[in-house]
Amino acid sequence: MGEGGAGSGGSGVTVAGAALRSGDEQAFAELTDRHRRELQVHCYRMLGSFDDAEDLVQETFLRAWRSRESFQGRSTVRAWLYRIATNACLDFLDRRQRQPGPLVAPTSSRVSGPGRASLPQAEIPWLQPYPDRLLDPPAPPDVEPDAALVAKETIELAFLAAIQHLPPRQRAVLILRDVLGWPAADTAALLDGTVAAVNSALQRARATLRQRLPERRTEWPAATDPSAEERAVLQRYVAATESADLTALAALLREDARFTMPPKPTWYEGRDAIIECWAPALVGPTAWKDWCHVPTRANRQPAVACYVREPGRSRYHALGLDVLRIEDGEVAEVTAFPPRVFPAFGLPLTR
Repeated sequence: MGEGGAGSGGSGVTVAGAALRSGDEQAFAELTDRHRRELQVHCYRMLGSFDDAEDLVQETFLRAWRSRESFQGRSTVRAWLYRIATNACLDFLDRRQRQPGPLVAPTSSRVSGPGRASLPQAEIPWLQPYPDRLLDPPAPPDVEPDAALVAKETIELAFLAAIQHLPPRQRAVLILRDVLGWPAADTAALLDGTVAAVNSALQRARATLRQRLPERRTEWPAATDPSAEERAVLQRYVAATESADLTALAALLREDARFTMPPKPTWYEGRDAIIECWAPALVGPTAWKDWCHVPTRANRQPAVACYVREPGRSRYHALGLDVLRIEDGEVAEVTAFPPRVFPAFGLPLTR
């Protein structure tokens, strides 16, 4: 599932090195800005937060500018920037010392048969979605050599939540080796370690990941575009919500579906438990009667921005962003994010 090794995308390294060291701000920007999107995705994988990733990309370019004279041309500009970005993320994580919360029982759970082995995303309070519009490369690969499509399996929310359980250096090794396809030697050089240490960290990271990912994770396709099935399920999800049809919503959910609401430490497991949670918002005296939905995409998954209009109000206000994980035509997981994520998707807070 690699997305391009350490040595890809390097042409004219000597010229690039001279341009970087010259102190010419325009030349520096031209050499570094082409990597902005992929560096932001890299920081996002490391941190799990869209907002933090934006900040760390800016920190990466600031560090790169300050240390531009250290670039000797022994690696590509891309690899040099990845080294700076990775270490900036590691420094950030060292300062924050944030850890996933302890596993707690779901707020409500109604699942027949064995429970799932994976842990809920709700225990990662800093988890945020990533807009698909920023995942696509700015130019085709034949025009931009470093451009690479971000595979679904390396950016989906379940993967992002799982790798947040890894110690920071293990997380960096796993991303560099298994996601970006860097050789062990290059990864060791970036982290100022040894190949043996990198291989050991990768083995431990993979073992943890197998415990944290959903059981069916290995069966998911590595596609990047929404399937016709996903689009159809999303349309049915929207239609059922707008018509307050709990029966139709229940028919869409897998029996062991999960509903989480980061950053709240609340999660619901099982079709019946989720419907019970959603019912007051759809039917009864406290229900929202007037809904508006805007389909979008997040983390290579179907998503929908939910708006409601209260009685007597002329405009709809943002309620949340639902990101769906769909398996075999059923909704396996719904992750609902608060309205503060809307601006990243170019979505207004009122309509």
